[in-house]
Amino acid sequence: MKYELVSGLETHVELSTATKIFCSCTTAFGGAPNTHCCPVCTGMPGALPILNQKVVEYAIRAGLATHCTINEITHMDRKNYCYPDLPKAYQISQFDEPVCEHGYVELDSGKKIGITRIHIEEDAGKLVHERGFTFVDYNRGGVPLIEIVSEPDISSPEEAKEYLEKLQLIMRYIGVSDCKMQEGSMRADVNISLRPVGSKTLGTRTEIKNMSSPSFIVKAMQYEYERQAELLDRGEEIEQATLRYNESENTTSKMRGKEDAQDYRYFPEPDILTVHIPKEKIEEVKASLPELPTDKFRRYVRELGLSESTAKLIYPYRNVARYYETVLSKGVSPRTSANLIVGTVYATLKTEEEKEAFSIAVPEAELALLVSYVDSGKLQASKAGSILLQMLESGKPVSAYVREEDLKGLSDEELKKLCEGAIAANPKAVEDFKAGKQKAIGSLFGFLMKQSRGKADVKKAEVILRELLK
Repeated sequence: MKYELVSGLETHVELSTATKIFCSCTTAFGGAPNTHCCPVCTGMPGALPILNQKVVEYAIRAGLATHCTINEITHMDRKNYCYPDLPKAYQISQFDEPVCEHGYVELDSGKKIGITRIHIEEDAGKLVHERGFTFVDYNRGGVPLIEIVSEPDISSPEEAKEYLEKLQLIMRYIGVSDCKMQEGSMRADVNISLRPVGSKTLGTRTEIKNMSSPSFIVKAMQYEYERQAELLDRGEEIEQATLRYNESENTTSKMRGKEDAQDYRYFPEPDILTVHIPKEKIEEVKASLPELPTDKFRRYVRELGLSESTAKLIYPYRNVARYYETVLSKGVSPRTSANLIVGTVYATLKTEEEKEAFSIAVPEAELALLVSYVDSGKLQASKAGSILLQMLESGKPVSAYVREEDLKGLSDEELKKLCEGAIAANPKAVEDFKAGKQKAIGSLFGFLMKQSRGKADVKKAEVILRELLK
């Protein structure tokens, strides 16, 4: 039988606040075990939580950026479960009145993956398994999270990957999280079920916990699809369970039975007052949001005239996009500027982290000056690229590499003489061109550029050469 996959993601995003959600402990990554904690975040008797206002504001930002409705009345709840990384034996989270509800993330196909809710909560500590013992590090306990719960609208591993990557990009753009999955500041629980193609009834779901890589999510979902399909084909039932993904073996294995909401015995948190979010605050946050990634991509293509492939290499990196737009503010060509960034600057940046940081030795004004020389025909694009490489290595300005005589160009008479010389020096290319091989003219261009040291205007030269070759 053929089955269709039905999936939804619960994505935990660690917020980039300076302090934890209910106390003043630092949220800095790393540190010696149990040095970033206090009586509040370790749940000591008598210690009372105080809600960090910035956490609520960041949740509002995330909700608005994903087209959610912001609830003006919201409150915290206790989610009860016993586990060593949660010393209070309950997590302060949200249940029936989250900050945000009913949003979506749009995929490149135009399909919208619905967002059920975005709520705030505290992170748990970390269990470290060594030498047959289990140690608990509470540094992460109390770090603020938003949990973004999608609708079961995802139909393939590839859609799950794209949804997660777009969510990651949005959160980075609006400045609420660095979303470094390798450091655990973004992780996802993947819910999967299968049903016969055409059926509207949802199957029994399993949940793969704490996925920290989009590529591993694809592999885990593919494996789980095949595992469930085999069981259903044999007439066996799917057990509702929480699974872990074993990266080295590319398999999933059961951790425990899957809980439902009633198992957590939610009730309102008595130590934190109900939160009222004024409409004025929501409008203030909305006004502070930057241009969102999808809108920026569309503008780059429709208004700036970039190809989709070039735009996709610039817009995902917030610092690159900021640098690029500062260059454009000097009135230079969008395409030439983009080509120099993608074709030359990127060649010196080896990792995604380096592109994210985009800390280069060439100020925006200097690149804009170099682009202006290309725009005016004073420099060939290839020559500008080689100059830019030297500037990136040395940190020196354009003036250190471009002399006044380099910018003068060639007169029409000088260019015509060079074209006549190119024809005389390349009889085979001339013969081929006259025989109908249009590409043969490229050999003549090469001769021209070499003889003029890159100063020849190729467009003008082509007109002259074609006239001479008639």
